Amino acid sequence: MSGHGKHSPAEIRAKLNHPIIDGDGHWVEYDPVFAEQMRKVGGDLAADGFLAAMAVTRDSLLLSVEERRRRRVSMPGFWTRQTGNTYDRATAMIPHLLYDRLDEIGSDFAIVYPTAGLRLPRIKDDATRRAVIRAYNIVSAGYFKDLQDRMTPAAIIPMHTPDEAIDELEFVTKELGSKVGMFGSAMPRQTDSIKKGENPDTDRLAVWYEVFGIDSIYDYDPVWQKCVDVKIAPTFHSAGSNQALRNSPTNFTYNHIGHFADAGHAAAKGIFLGGVTRRFPQLRFAFLEGGVGWGAQLFGDLMEHWERRNIRALENMKPEKLNRDMLMSYVEKYGYKEHAEALKARDGWPDPDLHMTGGIDNLDDFAACQFTRKEDWVDLYVKPYYFGCEADDRMNATAFLKLNPFDAQLNAIYSSDIGHFDVIDMREPLAEAYELVEDGYITQDNFRDFVFTNAVTLWGTQNPDFFKGTRVEREAAAVLNAARQPVLADAAK
Repeated sequence: MSGHGKHSPAEIRAKLNHPIIDGDGHWVEYDPVFAEQMRKVGGDLAADGFLAAMAVTRDSLLLSVEERRRRRVSMPGFWTRQTGNTYDRATAMIPHLLYDRLDEIGSDFAIVYPTAGLRLPRIKDDATRRAVIRAYNIVSAGYFKDLQDRMTPAAIIPMHTPDEAIDELEFVTKELGSKVGMFGSAMPRQTDSIKKGENPDTDRLAVWYEVFGIDSIYDYDPVWQKCVDVKIAPTFHSAGSNQALRNSPTNFTYNHIGHFADAGHAAAKGIFLGGVTRRFPQLRFAFLEGGVGWGAQLFGDLMEHWERRNIRALENMKPEKLNRDMLMSYVEKYGYKEHAEALKARDGWPDPDLHMTGGIDNLDDFAACQFTRKEDWVDLYVKPYYFGCEADDRMNATAFLKLNPFDAQLNAIYSSDIGHFDVIDMREPLAEAYELVEDGYITQDNFRDFVFTNAVTLWGTQNPDFFKGTRVEREAAAVLNAARQPVLADAAK
């Protein structure tokens, strides 16, 4: 979009009859001070591990282009903190200043995610990772403890093993009172066929990525059950840069574009095909900062594959269904002599090597979803999935247009991304989001869902008390009560 909305936040809010919830703002931890706070609560392992993780960008920038190319180290972001707008830089660093500016920015309530913390789930050493994340969560909660009526920070939940995730979920909810969890995803795991430890670049590149629902070495169902028990909606804010097709040694923009969407796409697809949303229908999942365009495309892609690859459709693809005599007659009549000879040499089978199924017992890729009708897609994909959308993303409109299967409206949530380099002025995101209304692409009701209702149902469905004691308590309760009425009516029947 233009990047410059036509109205100020105050002018936009004057047009609305509902609050604004920022589903994904960021603060920028001041590493030297933050690390020393971590040292006090988690010791040297936590503080030094944190600083080492933060040094990855610096270390990559110190390499020459030739060395990054030789080792296939991606070009990281540089100059990614505000300097021209010092007021916003200070606001990103100081939660109390952000709190005081929320009205000016245009938000009634904000979910605040880490910046430094985004990379902590990728720490390889188990003991270091757990120490760093535990200390990070303690220190972060302390910075926001007096601001809970208008802001709440996301605690980091590492997902390397179910036990690790469950331990942190227990701690942050019971000891820190955390209401939001930022779950790690797309974690690299060592490829079994490669001997570990012989070369750090081999270890870094010879990996596959965890997507939880399918092909995992662990059963993550206990984690999802723990989320239900402690009333936490899993939200994913994971990186897809420095991987595979986003690994340019020279161009940060090439590596950056689409990387959050890529990581979200992998997790959403794995969780869905793994039947997690079938087994845990009460859970809500969010995939942040990648927009909703990929979510709309994934919805269509999954359904189209199901239509052609569900177990009934595969019946028509069984090799024995082929009429070899008929095929031979067509080849002899319309084909070439060498085609007919090759076909006869294979006993009429055009591709006998393709009769194999790779040792898979259940050929139905969608078996875990337990589909009984097409409308199950609404319950298994539309209802549980939420998509964090930056304000200036024009594809946000795809959540509301009648082009998704069943004309379904996807759950897009307003995500300002304040604190990061792509927000030049913290007063602009709300105006940029509202441009879709001004330009006629979405309605005022769509906008209400985008900046308020969907955020309420994401966190409030999981935890009915999520907004209790906040600036938006009354309005959020009305949304949740309205959402419960159809459920209660169905139960009464």
